[in-house]
This record gives sequence, structure tokens and C-alpha cells, in this order.
Amino acid sequence: MTRTHSHRLRIIVAALILFGLSVTVFAPGFVQYDSVGQYAQALTGQYDDWHPPIMARLWSLFTGQGAAPMLVLQLGCWWLGLGLLAAAIVDRRPRAALTVLAVGLVPPWLGWQVAILKDAQMTGATLGAVGIIGWWRLRGQVVPRGAWVAAGLLLAYAALVRANAIFAIAPLVALLVAERWSRRIAITVALTLVTLAAAPVINHRLLGASDSGVARTQALYDLAGIAVRVPYDSRMGLSPAEVAEIRGRHCVKPFFWDPLGEPARCGTRLQRFEKTPPGQVYAKLAPAILHHPLAYAEQRLAHVNSTWRFWVPARWINAAAPQGSEPNDYHLGQPGRIALAWQKMAAPWVDTPIMWPIVWLVLAAGGLAVTRGNGFAGALFGSALGLEASFLVISVASDFRYHLWPIMACALGLMIAKPWHGDRWIVRTTGAVLLVVLILGGVARATLPVPPQSYDAMLL
Repeated sequence: MTRTHSHRLRIIVAALILFGLSVTVFAPGFVQYDSVGQYAQALTGQYDDWHPPIMARLWSLFTGQGAAPMLVLQLGCWWLGLGLLAAAIVDRRPRAALTVLAVGLVPPWLGWQVAILKDAQMTGATLGAVGIIGWWRLRGQVVPRGAWVAAGLLLAYAALVRANAIFAIAPLVALLVAERWSRRIAITVALTLVTLAAAPVINHRLLGASDSGVARTQALYDLAGIAVRVPYDSRMGLSPAEVAEIRGRHCVKPFFWDPLGEPARCGTRLQRFEKTPPGQVYAKLAPAILHHPLAYAEQRLAHVNSTWRFWVPARWINAAAPQGSEPNDYHLGQPGRIALAWQKMAAPWVDTPIMWPIVWLVLAAGGLAVTRGNGFAGALFGSALGLEASFLVISVASDFRYHLWPIMACALGLMIAKPWHGDRWIVRTTGAVLLVVLILGGVARATLPVPPQSYDAMLL
């Protein structure tokens, strides 16, 4: 056995050990509120599209085994991707290979990957696909057709299990398969449009999911956000009483859309839209944006600031990894003491810069500029930026878990490419912007009042 093969074997064995330990420690996974509902659908065979039904459909194959199979899937893809990437570079950069594995052990990141959620499923599937392709690309070899098929299946699952995942996957694929920017842009746009058009058909006809009204939430969130910022405008389809109540009860929150959907807050005012086709709601939003562009910009930027966790107070909620499973009647149990100790140890990390998506957005932008989108790392940076940029127009909640894949992609891109050795002007500019972000973010966390620390309190 050559020295190279020996190093690779050690990395692969290390990844397998980490996978086994992760499953052992965190089994059966931290089941969250959303996933309890998905498991109920898997048991009954009655699906809706509030959460992409492919996860519930897959879960239905393992309903007698609780959440453990989904945890194995998430962690299997997680360590598959990291192990293959590390093994591919270990002969040339052994320290970087160990750092790649270490990325998978960052406490709050791993803490979210062991939560049974569509976000962790998407991150795991995408990382697994990236590892398969990287195993060949990073060794300077052509990716075999079978490897492309395996990676493609994982990416297809990722695109269907998280509604906005295509904004990460399309640029990833485009930057991997094309060299000219004109082709990259064309592929990104085409894949995005095809996926957005095909997903409802797959969800409703192939997977048998009923319409839950989820397609209306983005339009209603932004319509309400515009309406409370401008004088009454009947063209938006909201009555004066509706606008007055939404404004008076402060039901438009930058943090999330939920007050507009909760009957105890403003949900009853918007119930009449439950039967309205989504196209008709968006038909109201489009002219509202044209007539009130500044109000729309204010609405979106307020939310983006919240979800990118830039100018926000310390302990901005929904960042700490879960420390328990949602109570349920399906015997979806709790991980043990070691898992809980890990999550508690990870909790103080939430206010550190590694948990600010805005930090990774800056790093990904710098990395893409240095690499010009070329190489394997360039594709990772492009994927991270694609998903983060989509939050400018498509996002209604500020949970950290939505950013897990972009952060992982950017971190791995940094380890693989070392872009800080690139163009000095770009590196210095990125560093200057990053410094400003860190200073302002730190000031915000030091001076703004601590927010409510529960979901119900945030609703109010």
C-alpha cells in the first residue's frame, strides 16, 4: 500500500468512526415541531405541501423505526461528503484534510445536523453529492457517469426536500459543469425555473400532497409589510379594517411571518385568502411593489437583516441547536445525556461570528471573486451565495438552520481553495468589509435589548 493510499484509508476510517459515534450519541435525533407533523403524515398516508412531502414519503418507509433512520440518512450524507473531500486532498494537504473533518464537528453546526428537519436533510444530501463529485475533481480526474448519477439523485432529493434549495443547487451545478459565465448563468436560470415549475407538479400529482396554502405565505407577508408602511392603497386587495388591525397589533414582524398566520394574532383577518389561488395573491403583490418600491425594500431589508443576523441583539432566538425533541404521541424519543451535554455546550456559540450568516456571506463573496467562480471551491462559494441571495426576495423566517448549507459550503471552500492567498485587492477589500460587519454586529449585540426567548413571546 502506498503512502497516499494509507493516508486516504486513515481519513476514511476516521470519517466512519465519526459517523458511528455521531449516530450512537445522538440517536434517535432531536425531532422538531415541523417533523412531528411530517411523521404523522407518514403514518396516515395523508400528505400536504406545507413541508415538502418527499421527506414524509421517505419516512413512511421506516414508520416502525421512529426517527432513527432519518438521523442515519442525515449523518451518513454529512460524513460521506466530508470524508470524501478530506480523503481527496489528504495526500497533498494533510492538515487541510483534518480541518475538513473538523468542520463537521463544530458544535452548533453538528448540533443542527442531528435535528430531524428538512433543512438537515437538504444539507446532508447536498454535502453527500458534493463529496462524491469532489472525490474525483479534487484528484484531477474525470467524474464517472455513475458518480454523476449518484450525486444527481442526492441533489434532486435536496431540491425537493427544501423549497428554496434550488437557489443553492442550480449555481452549484452550473459552476461545476460550465466554464463560461454566459453558460453558467443560463444553466442556473434554466435549472431554477424548471425546478420551480416542476416541484408543485411532483408534490401534488406524483407524491399526492394536498394544497396547504403555503404558496401564499410569501406574497401575504410582503403585501402586509408594504401595506403597514404606506397610506391605504385599495389596489393591494386588503381592506382598511384589515390594514388597520395588522398595523395596530404589530403583526408584521421582521423576524418571521407567523403572526400573520396565527389565529390568536392576525390569522383570522387573512383567513379569506385560504381559498385564493396563489397566482391571484402574487398578482396583487407585483403592482404593490411597483407602486411602493421603497416600502417593499424596507420590508425585505428588515427581514434580511434579521435572517442574516447582522444588526440584531444578543441571543436572537432560533439559533441555538435544540436541546430536546418536541413532545409527541408517536414515541419519537429523546437522545441521551451525552447528546444533551453537547447541545448545551454548543449553546453559548450562538452569539459568536461563526453563527452570523452575514459573516459567511461576505466570505463567500470574497471567495467567489478570488476564484472567479472557477474550480471546485468556486462552485461551493457560488452555491452559498445563491441561497443567501434568494433570501432577499424569498424568505419569511429567520431561523439559523436555513443557513446551514451556505455556511458549510463557504467553510469548505475556504479550506479547499485558501482564497486569502489570492488577489490582494480582493482579499483586503473582503477583510475590510468583514471587519466592519464584525464591529457593527458586535455593537448591536452589546447595546440592543435582549429579545424574548420563546416562540410565543416573539409572536407578541
